[in-house]
Amino acid sequence: MKVLLLENIHPVAVEILETRGFEVELRAGSLSEDELVAALDGVHLLGIRSNTTITPRVLEHAQDLLAIGCFCIGTNQVDLEAAAARGVAVFNAPYSNTRSVVELVIAEIVVLARRLAEKTQRMHDGVWDKSAKGSHEVRGRTLGIVGYGNIGTQLSNLAEAMGLRVIFFDTADRLAHGNARRVSTLDELLAEADVVSIHVDGRPGNAGMFGAAEFAKMKPRSLFINASRGMVVDDQALREHILSGHIAGAALDVFPVEPKKQGDEFMSVLRGLDNVILTPHVGGSTQEAQEEIGYFVAGKLAGFALQGMTALSVNLPAVQAPELEPGTFRVGYLHINVPGVLAGVNQVLAEQGDNVVGQYLSTRGEQGYVVTDAVDPVSPESLKALVENPHTIWLRTWQA
Repeated sequence: MKVLLLENIHPVAVEILETRGFEVELRAGSLSEDELVAALDGVHLLGIRSNTTITPRVLEHAQDLLAIGCFCIGTNQVDLEAAAARGVAVFNAPYSNTRSVVELVIAEIVVLARRLAEKTQRMHDGVWDKSAKGSHEVRGRTLGIVGYGNIGTQLSNLAEAMGLRVIFFDTADRLAHGNARRVSTLDELLAEADVVSIHVDGRPGNAGMFGAAEFAKMKPRSLFINASRGMVVDDQALREHILSGHIAGAALDVFPVEPKKQGDEFMSVLRGLDNVILTPHVGGSTQEAQEEIGYFVAGKLAGFALQGMTALSVNLPAVQAPELEPGTFRVGYLHINVPGVLAGVNQVLAEQGDNVVGQYLSTRGEQGYVVTDAVDPVSPESLKALVENPHTIWLRTWQA
């Protein structure tokens, strides 16, 4: 099977996939929709990061594609419903780079509070500016975390250890860590926080959630950090509030429009502003995080392609079947989730005398997935009957 990996995915992923018998092609940058349509002919597994967008048109033309691995946290760059409808599994790494993002945010809080970005630039310009003006300790300040998931909670723990008071707002019911305190509204958080850090996901409803009205409600001379998604924040509104002096500094790692490949010009209204840190979407880009992501996602892709595993898939029913043992024959059956399908599967197998030794199943929305293990190969008659079932999306077989 052929694998295409885009956007400088860590070499450990190549090693894992090649060791499992896959033919791997590497490309450094992302691809446009037209380029993907042309490139995916004959590709069974696709690995991407955040700059490659998988549209319904791409999926329609990718007739051989079995699965997509997002070597990052987010999956909003993939049309998950369209992928699920075609039976294409999507995997990501929801936890692997959490620590890397949190450490970046902690560093940015200190750098912004001490105005170190300006200090170092002036030193490079030959200006000795030894002044405490505008420079503050973070101890005793209040950090407001918007989005208290995996990254938000770990940030909460480290920030509190540094002496920051932590408040958070999340639309989901989240357990507060340490001495962190939940606030009931975003407005309450903005009025109280000395530093606001955004950690929400890329769902469409979060687009534009932080604009001029929200910046106006922040405390005067507070700091703002966005290491979540570029589309969440109105950068023009942020620029205006920085220029007015209302916001004392900001750090952004994500942007509404990002260059497609290494070396392309970066355009932003935030360029050139004092005490504004701009980084090229490197929150999770540490060697440790990228290696862990490469290991994790490559393993999920291989497990799906070679054994039908869908555990931790973000769009197909999640089934964690055991490793195939020698002599075992496996049938993976993805179907439309309607009553009676499983009974029909077992009736077909029973009528042909297939010796089933294990069965694992799950449903998700409009789909169901059944993994059936047998001692001997399942009869051609059984496979033919299942393929011809009008509720079938796909049927695949494996043998150890």
